[in-house]
Amino acid sequence: MAIPTIDMAGTGQNINRLRQNAGISVRDLQNIFGFATPQAIYKWQHGTAMPTIDNLIVLAKVLGVKVDDILVINDTQITMSA
Repeated sequence: MAIPTIDMAGTGQNINRLRQNAGISVRDLQNIFGFATPQAIYKWQHGTAMPTIDNLIVLAKVLGVKVDDILVINDTQITMSA
């Protein structure tokens, strides 16, 4: 059985690429989200943290894409024991 998992590194690369393509700076995102520092944005881009669902929806809107365009999903195979 295949279980979908989020590829955090791939998703972070997508966030960085989509942000740059949209002409939006990290500082712009920091201000949009009301973060005191840009650290959360950098963690998203490096794949060490994921945006919350609420932030992911806002991020998709700001970047002009669908949430599915941001997330990188891998199928992980698991075996079921009888």
